[in-house]
Amino acid sequence: MSIERFESGKRMSQAVVHNGVVYLAGQVGEPGADVRQQTQQALTEIDRLLALSGSSKSRVLTAQIWLSNIADFPTMNDVWEGWIAPGNAPTRATAELKLASPEYLVEIIVTAAVADV
Repeated sequence: MSIERFESGKRMSQAVVHNGVVYLAGQVGEPGADVRQQTQQALTEIDRLLALSGSSKSRVLTAQIWLSNIADFPTMNDVWEGWIAPGNAPTRATAELKLASPEYLVEIIVTAAVADV
């Protein structure tokens, strides 16, 4: 089975497709933005990468969301709930942890099925 990589660099790819599944790298928003803006920016990038790799948010299977401050959970959820395709909520885990840079407030990783051909 083939492996297809998208937007690959020396360290990582932004998306990898294998066996009908799209695996995305963690997506973050712009440093300096608040958690609402960073969540929206990350989800916009997820939409773009899913489309690039033959999928969409209605095909997301699972998500991991990392927050630098769990107090931001309600704000992030508000944006998430406005984004997720109705009737297609994936499994999800959310945790507080130290992200790669203190400027990042949220990081989102999703795995999705490729659209049926």
